[in-house]
Amino acid sequence: MSELAQVNDRDGLISDEALKKAEEFIEAEEGAANKLGGWLGAFLVFGAVVMSLFHLYAAYDIVPTQTLRPVHVAFVLFLTFLMFPISKRYRHRIMWWDWIAALVSVAAVVYLIMGGDDIFDRNTSPDMLDIVFGVALIILIMEAMRRTNGWIMPLVTTCFLLYALLGAYLPQPWTHKGYEVGRLVGQMYMTLEGIFGTAVDVSSSLIILFTIFGAFLQYSNAGKFYIDFSFSAMGGKPTGAGRTVVLASFLLGGPSGSGVATTVTLGSVAWPMLAKVGYERNAAGGLLSAGGLGAIISPPVLGAAAFLIAEFLKISYLDVLLMAVIPTCLFYLALFLMVEIDARKYGMHEVAFDKVESVWGLARKYWFHFLSLISIVVFMMWGFSPVLSVFWATLVSLLTSFLRADTTLISPSELREKGILKGLAQSKLVKALEGGSVGVLNVAATCAGAGLIVGVVTLTGLGLKFSGIVIDYAGGNLLLTAIFTSLVVWIVGLAVPVTASYIICAVIAAPALIKLGVPDFAAHMFIFYYAVLSEVSPPTALSPFAAAAITGGDPYKTTLQCWKYTIPAFLVPFMFVLDPSGLGLLLMGSTKALATANWWSIGEVAFTAAVGVAALAAGFQGWMLVKTTLVERLMLIVAGFALVYPSPIADVIGFGLVVVAVSIQVVRNKRINSSARQAKT
Repeated sequence: MSELAQVNDRDGLISDEALKKAEEFIEAEEGAANKLGGWLGAFLVFGAVVMSLFHLYAAYDIVPTQTLRPVHVAFVLFLTFLMFPISKRYRHRIMWWDWIAALVSVAAVVYLIMGGDDIFDRNTSPDMLDIVFGVALIILIMEAMRRTNGWIMPLVTTCFLLYALLGAYLPQPWTHKGYEVGRLVGQMYMTLEGIFGTAVDVSSSLIILFTIFGAFLQYSNAGKFYIDFSFSAMGGKPTGAGRTVVLASFLLGGPSGSGVATTVTLGSVAWPMLAKVGYERNAAGGLLSAGGLGAIISPPVLGAAAFLIAEFLKISYLDVLLMAVIPTCLFYLALFLMVEIDARKYGMHEVAFDKVESVWGLARKYWFHFLSLISIVVFMMWGFSPVLSVFWATLVSLLTSFLRADTTLISPSELREKGILKGLAQSKLVKALEGGSVGVLNVAATCAGAGLIVGVVTLTGLGLKFSGIVIDYAGGNLLLTAIFTSLVVWIVGLAVPVTASYIICAVIAAPALIKLGVPDFAAHMFIFYYAVLSEVSPPTALSPFAAAAITGGDPYKTTLQCWKYTIPAFLVPFMFVLDPSGLGLLLMGSTKALATANWWSIGEVAFTAAVGVAALAAGFQGWMLVKTTLVERLMLIVAGFALVYPSPIADVIGFGLVVVAVSIQVVRNKRINSSARQAKT
């Protein structure tokens, strides 16, 4: 991320080697792109800018679905094969096979579009040329996923395709009649239910627009402002360092939706501050990666999977944002409590940090960055579609950037000095348009591959088979089904990125919860939150590993610390699948339902969840007012689990244990303070 290059290690505690290693983890998530100069570099910049402009046009005007989705895939594959090498050996150059792969990708899409309705009508009996282009496109998508995300996602996709082809030879209950290559290609290539299905629809209409919006914020120095604002607002006190990380991770992560990028960008600045106040390396890395994880679940962008939730459920994206509000607050509540406990646990001390400027001074100069951040939600509340909302929010970001010379995306002085064409070509606006397209390539390639998986599940009925198996193993018990589902999502998330993990589990695991009476929106949000855990679960624990690279800590100890910081909030999703009252945490799932909701019930379940999160935070940390005894720690952890389980009896037990534990802590704290005063006198 270019923001990483914009921030400096103010105290010289981070080596260039550490930053380079951290950037490698960003590349592991986003792909290791070629860096090219000369006419090739200019050509790729031009292609990326054209891609962004096309999608901005498609957001404002009507482009038929049968055209938009294939053209999006063509852009993605074309740029991927030219920007991402086949292996590190061929880094920073384009080989002849890259050109062939890029051109064949475009040819397959052109053939599909030129075929018109006829090619879609013969999807059940494609001719030989249809099959040739379809197979070629499937193989190229697999290779694009490999280049941007590694081997695992292509291998998983291949297993699903083999399942469709070899279903007749599989044992019960997995068996099905099996499909020939032609029928499979017809489903994947010649309909809107395979490659060009829901995932690519969301990628082409929403995800790319949000990456463009994020790039506009980035190049107008919004990221630097969010970090400086957090430093000024929170620095100085013993808990200030941790609070700064929490606040800055929310402000940075909200518009980016990228956990690893947020972790690295913030960590390169915040680690020296955390070290000064007394954080050891692994704890600091755990806090940084936990803050980065919040980027994926925080409005207004969340992760790419959030857009897919809206599309799968056919609901407004504003409803998805609404559902995320209380869980996000609980997540950051857990982090803030952990930070408060850290200050006491590690005996942290006040440290004076150099503030760039006062909070009010920064807000007065750069207030428009907050306007850009909330404008998406404002436009949606005015009745605009999510697509138009992010389009106009991007325009707002562009226009407000002109309010200050250091944030403008097009400098009038540079246009005068270099000329209009050269000035525009070298402007931040072009870099933002380029960054918007490049930033979506790895996610879009994953979405295209995930479309193959969804197509197989739709064709074979695998989702219903799998949900039936899960329910049978759980004996029809909702709690066990939820536990099994969370484990399935977690295991899938160990191997594939968050977006792919959500898509796979949404079609094979969500039906199990829905069959047992869980509302569809609650089931999908449950799966989304556990898919997010893939960011902190080895072997794909990219955020903690990146944080460890910056702090110099042990990657696996850092991962465990990250789990400690985040696990209290990730038990909350059980509340909204185990009992109808828990739906209050999702604000009843929609603005329409919220209008007639029982606000007392919503407040009650939110308060219960908050106390449960606080109890778990203290229990996992082993500290409240003072260090907890083993009995107190067990009481707090049991209380937290009880409060997360939505039932009157569990709530009584949970609140009772919390009251007892707090009372004991208060008495012990008074004794310790009294002894300390007597020792002084």
